[in-house]
Amino acid sequence: MSKNHQVIHIHRNAAQKPLPGAPCNGCGLCCLLEPCPLGVILSRRRRGACVAVRWHDDVQQYRCGALCEPVAVLQRVLPARLQRLSPGLTAGLAPILARWARRWIAVGQGCDSSLQSTGLAESLTDARIQ
Repeated sequence: MSKNHQVIHIHRNAAQKPLPGAPCNGCGLCCLLEPCPLGVILSRRRRGACVAVRWHDDVQQYRCGALCEPVAVLQRVLPARLQRLSPGLTAGLAPILARWARRWIAVGQGCDSSLQSTGLAESLTDARIQ
């Protein structure tokens, strides 16, 4: 596969990616391709879907779990042993994670992704990096 082409598994009801600078519509394309700086820390990787990205059926959008479900994200990424040793740790860190998420995902700043969707298969969207 060329480095300018990548297949991303995306929900079939996800919205089309907005134009750069337009308000985020929860299409999820950017988060499914690679994590933001906070997502790099949470996912422990620079490529591939962020562990925090969540699909919400009720609004038919992807959302950052670090912002809308911080306890669940922390329970997934923190080692189980650490969670057992400090039972209130995830609840205590959740508000901090949500604050970081608001800043690091640039809430309200508009779409900063230059990805372009090239078509929709049954459950896959091809996105070309341009």
